[in-house]
Amino acid sequence: MFPSVAGTRPRACEASASERRKWVEVFKACDEDNKGHLSREDFKVAIVMLFGYKPSKIEADSVMSSVNPNSSGISLEGFLDVVKRKKDAQLYRNEIRHLFTAFDVHYRGFLTLEDFKRAFSRVAPKLPERTVLEVFRIYLSC
Repeated sequence: MFPSVAGTRPRACEASASERRKWVEVFKACDEDNKGHLSREDFKVAIVMLFGYKPSKIEADSVMSSVNPNSSGISLEGFLDVVKRKKDAQLYRNEIRHLFTAFDVHYRGFLTLEDFKRAFSRVAPKLPERTVLEVFRIYLSC
């Protein structure tokens, strides 16, 4: 929806020290044999603990093969990187949801051209109408 308009995602936030500690604790808790890495099943348990859902086989396969295809699991640093990216994506989706809700003042679940015009007139009153129309056209194509 809006990412294609802006062209970039918001800058990723740095994880706080307490978040990072929590992620490390989860890694250690899931690395029961102290192997120094998480197996596919360990990884799934860790994601359930942190995000509240069990990753699909496809997601787990993708993560495991992208981190280091030659190893038997995901290292702590690889795990921290994956968790950070997942958290950033989650924050980004939440931001998009909030923006949509702000535009959808009638709670219809979709946006009309009038919704766009009203929202842009408030946040960017000097923006040319043709730009608003172009943004709306891009929104419709998503």
